[in-house]
Amino acid sequence: MFGIPGKAAVTLSPRAVAQVARLMADKGGAGLRLGVKKGGCAGMEYTLEVAEVAGPMDEVVEQDGARVLIAPMAQMFLFGTEIDYAEGLIESGFRFNNPNVAEACGCGESIRFKDAPDAV
Repeated sequence: MFGIPGKAAVTLSPRAVAQVARLMADKGGAGLRLGVKKGGCAGMEYTLEVAEVAGPMDEVVEQDGARVLIAPMAQMFLFGTEIDYAEGLIESGFRFNNPNVAEACGCGESIRFKDAPDAV
């Protein structure tokens, strides 16, 4: 929808590729849908869900057998983002290296985008 021809909207680290592929195999979905919503102390939060099918307006990114579906309203906020997956003793999860983020809250759960419009 908002893509740059020949350039993927997001990239995945090898650990993220392995985790997305594992989720797709376990849940039988078409991919992992990535979005953003209002919330958290910084104003916006990432959303993730295993999607049964790709939506007609989803940006589909396929990398090494993993598929990420970017929700239409999130596409402009996520271009250039690198997705990683980290496992630790206390928590495990996806991490986002997003050049469009102006600041993140102290707990790491929410973000504020550069020049973000009010309505999402």
